[in-house]
Amino acid sequence: MTSEHQSRSRRRLTATVTDLDVAVQKAFLVGVQLPGMTTVEEENSLDELALLTETAGSDPIDQELVKRNVVDPATFIGSGKAEELGSLTKALDIDVVVFDQALSPAQQRNLHAIFKCDVVDREAVILDIFAQHATSKVGSIQVELALLRYHLPRLRGKGTALSQQGGGIGTRGPGETKLETDRRRILARISKLEKQLKDAARHRETQRKRRRRAEVPQIAIVGYTNAGKSTLLNALTDAEVLVQDQLFATLDSTVRKLDLGEGRDAVIADTVGFVRRLPHGLVESFRSTLAESAEADLLLHVVDGSDVDPKGQMDAVLDVLAEIGANEIPQLLVVNKTDLLSDADLERLQNLWPEAVFISAQESKGLSTLRETINEELAKDLVTMTLAIPYERGELVAAAHRVGEVLEEKHDEEGSILEVRLPLREVDSFSQFSTG
Repeated sequence: MTSEHQSRSRRRLTATVTDLDVAVQKAFLVGVQLPGMTTVEEENSLDELALLTETAGSDPIDQELVKRNVVDPATFIGSGKAEELGSLTKALDIDVVVFDQALSPAQQRNLHAIFKCDVVDREAVILDIFAQHATSKVGSIQVELALLRYHLPRLRGKGTALSQQGGGIGTRGPGETKLETDRRRILARISKLEKQLKDAARHRETQRKRRRRAEVPQIAIVGYTNAGKSTLLNALTDAEVLVQDQLFATLDSTVRKLDLGEGRDAVIADTVGFVRRLPHGLVESFRSTLAESAEADLLLHVVDGSDVDPKGQMDAVLDVLAEIGANEIPQLLVVNKTDLLSDADLERLQNLWPEAVFISAQESKGLSTLRETINEELAKDLVTMTLAIPYERGELVAAAHRVGEVLEEKHDEEGSILEVRLPLREVDSFSQFSTG
């Protein structure tokens, strides 16, 4: 490969090593552009992979975008290209090669033989980050389950530890205990973890039903990782949730009370962030956490307005919402980090998304407008009815107070006359007593 071609096809990446005493893996990133994919999209994805690799603790020193018409079943990029990159990575003394697309176990083994170093894919990097950041019991279970599901088809031979406390991508496991690679043991462990997650999901569902019975609106903050969801939750509720300028700083949903004014409250949940090509197995493992989104009355879709590709971030989030069945829930688009935008960029995004609310959660700007808009969006789910309820059905009067907002209550010879604002889902329960 000529130096001219190298400069044209690869871009040198810079990464800061904060502790020179710690041996940091040198990583080489490989993206593959297939028909239907644009160069800009794949370059943006590679840039994100570089951030993911840094977050996982490795140093992405170089990258290449490979263009192919079809995926090679043996090596993904073709044996000739693999040999070419193998010579390059050897010269650069690379420790790990990271592919932006998912690799099959066979492709991973074949590429390892060619590169003579560790070869992992985007899913392994994301799992590695999650393994580092999981802190709660449920989060740790979800990460361990995703790791086991990922590694199970990649097991070869006996005596290799599936979970180890290594220092490189793909070597971190859910805890200090090493797990034997015996498939029966691993399948039994997966079964146990799945049961624990189901128990946790039932507990979360009980909490949601309790809030539903109290007719407290439920809001979920969703968005791309590092879009500022936790910062927004803190700004709205003084939740004091950990905020870091880092991918996947939040893995566990945090639920807080949100004061909407005029005596109205809601509960609002922060959720795990999404990225492009979020592994399906990870979505499955985190389904109980993501259920906060699927069961919400309103989604606050937070977008980092300062990102180079906010539309790409939005699309990635919408893909995951569709996967968990939350794509039909009303969404309010919230464009964050306006403090980082020029006036021209802000105006461009406002013209692009006129229905959005533009805020800076970091500087608490635009939050009053956001609260007002949240109230307006929640009100769209309410219907005002006039009910004539006979005195012998007094339990329905109590139910109207419990599940709705009674605006006016009068009494005549036959019963109670209520003007009540009800959620759409409760209308059928009272429709036979409606006067109009």
